[in-house]
Amino acid sequence: MSWPPPPPRIRELIRRGAEIALTPAPEWLAELDAATLSGEARRQIAADPALAAGTRRTNRSNLLFWAASNVRAPGEPVPANDTEAPLAVARDMIRRGLDESALDAYRVGESVAVRMWTQIACTLTDDPEELRALLDVSLRSISAFVDDTVGAISARMRAERDELTRGTHAERRETVALLLEGAPITRQRAESRLGHRLDPPHTAAIAWADAPDADLGRLDRAADALAEAAGQLRPLSVIAGAATRWVWVHGRPDADRTRAALERLPDVRVAVGSTAPGVDGFRRSHLDALTTQQMLTRLASPSRLAFHHEVELVALLTADPERADRFVARTLGALETAPAELTDTLRVFLAEECNATRAAARLFVHRNTLLRRLARADGLLPRPLAEHTVEVGAALKVLQWRGRP
Repeated sequence: MSWPPPPPRIRELIRRGAEIALTPAPEWLAELDAATLSGEARRQIAADPALAAGTRRTNRSNLLFWAASNVRAPGEPVPANDTEAPLAVARDMIRRGLDESALDAYRVGESVAVRMWTQIACTLTDDPEELRALLDVSLRSISAFVDDTVGAISARMRAERDELTRGTHAERRETVALLLEGAPITRQRAESRLGHRLDPPHTAAIAWADAPDADLGRLDRAADALAEAAGQLRPLSVIAGAATRWVWVHGRPDADRTRAALERLPDVRVAVGSTAPGVDGFRRSHLDALTTQQMLTRLASPSRLAFHHEVELVALLTADPERADRFVARTLGALETAPAELTDTLRVFLAEECNATRAAARLFVHRNTLLRRLARADGLLPRPLAEHTVEVGAALKVLQWRGRP
């Protein structure tokens, strides 16, 4: 789409508006992210941490791409944004089995961006004719930019789909998908295609990175580290997306060795499933790893490593985040926002079955120090600890894994 170049005055107004759009207000970005990740059509994207993070990166990429183009050449057509951020999300969508219909998020984002741009435009001039001319050109530009970008991303998705239907990687992904879906594939055939025995106990994991500039090669090193921590030579690793690996190892990775390995791999996060044998164990462990990953994302947890057995209760309690927040607030009262030393002390005390001596030893503090902290914590609870010990323990578990505001 093309249009006559606007007069110099309108070009100058567009340039000034684009400079404002280059530094968008945080609440604008939050609204844009919320809109593009809401609704039934985008539920699968919002539930997937890697896809959700990629969508947020794409929102910023598109906004800054259009704004920067209009600073350089105000009012001129903007080419499609086929940079790495939107292309990476396109690859990930295809690898999750999504199609081009997932790109309706671009249209949702366009409507939010148009409203934001209109608000900016209304601050640039009081002249109705200037405002009309400014909006006429810039809204055409936004529409054409989104159309061209969606077309470019659709073409990339078609190419990615063609690539994934060829070669050994496609065969491995297809086999894993059949196993996870419970399809009638024999164990012998699946083992032959995967190069991985299915009878022994399995532990599945999901390794991913949600930082925009993460070194994705570290994901493969994380998969190898999981195998080493389980005493294995190599893992079964499947590329689930540009920034996600699905991993299976025989046995169970040692938690301390896994945690030490992750310290050397910044930006990588790992969710580890349960351990169980056979094809059912292969499937069950992956679903548990997925539950763990989704819980970390749902709670905005800062933790980079979580095992399913550590978070199973918290995952159940926080399936409805709003109800979970209310439960924590009602149960902990003022203790919810108390210093971490109080909440950590009470959590360890409960984990040690209310044995003050063992809890003090675990926290490396004097027993009297521990008792003073417990008294302070008890005083902050809405009800005495002795009256609802189980509820307090559960709420503290949620608090432990939830990112503090």
